[in-house]
Amino acid sequence: MNLNRQEVEASYWHAVSDGRVECDLCPQRCVICDGDRGECNLRENRGGSLYAAAYGELVSTAIDPIEKKPIYHFHPGDYVLSTGPNGCNLRCRGCQNFQISQDKTATHYLSAEALAQLAAAHDSPGIAYTYTEPLVWWEYVRDSCLAARDRGLYNVAVTNGFLEEEPAREIAAYLDAANVDIKSLSDEFYRDYCGGRLEPVLRTAAIFKEHLHLEITHLLVPDLNDGEDEVAAFVKWVLENLGRDTPVHFSRYFPHFKMDAPPTPTHHLLRAKEIADRDLYYVYLGNVAGIGGTDTSCPQCGNLLVNRRGYSAEVVGLKDGKCNNCGRPSEIVL
Repeated sequence: MNLNRQEVEASYWHAVSDGRVECDLCPQRCVICDGDRGECNLRENRGGSLYAAAYGELVSTAIDPIEKKPIYHFHPGDYVLSTGPNGCNLRCRGCQNFQISQDKTATHYLSAEALAQLAAAHDSPGIAYTYTEPLVWWEYVRDSCLAARDRGLYNVAVTNGFLEEEPAREIAAYLDAANVDIKSLSDEFYRDYCGGRLEPVLRTAAIFKEHLHLEITHLLVPDLNDGEDEVAAFVKWVLENLGRDTPVHFSRYFPHFKMDAPPTPTHHLLRAKEIADRDLYYVYLGNVAGIGGTDTSCPQCGNLLVNRRGYSAEVVGLKDGKCNNCGRPSEIVL
């Protein structure tokens, strides 16, 4: 494996003045002085040029079930090599992975080629870029996607979607599937809770829907975005912009990082699912056990298509890509 670190210039930036540069990758639009890094901690000004400073620096690597991402309709039951960087371009007050996304921590280096070799060596059918915010690791994700494809492996991203339009469109060409976290339909929520903005996230989700398999996660935070009106507005947006066949995962909040509000009541998740089920084909509940909401059924006849227990999945109701009861073509990628 290639362990020699690479100096890779960033793909999206421009010079401003006095040796400073502006990063054009995400809507934070960081203006960075020589020797400093941007908000994400992954991009650094070196002598008036912007570099992908964390290129190939992995904060964590593991073989995970693809359901854990969560991605339910793309190769259900697969176990996939998963990795991510030490950084993020949002500052969510309830971040579940703040130790590796917000704080600086130890990493280890693998070239893009070596990462693809590692996936193949572990019989992983693909690579998942996840854990923190992988798409501000843009150059490494691009190169790793290409190396993976050369070996017949697929590429999956789990992302906050907070990108500018051009890099979002370009990276979409290298990915096969993604889960975009739409945290709220309120820009005020994004500014206060996440340190970001809503519109770029919605744009990224729409772009990805055009080019690859897309699923959406919506974290329900008590008294902030879990009211019935907020859920109904979110469902309406998904229906009108992504389509009723887009899988949606309502995820339960737990107190973490800078948030100490109690966990989302389970009946709030069940009510959200009830509301979403009226208009969307595939609605799931995550980060909570014992209340259901994980199986996949045929939207036409109700036949069980995929049976899930925890993170394990078994395809039970599909034959030749169709429901084995009514014959409806399935959106699930096998």
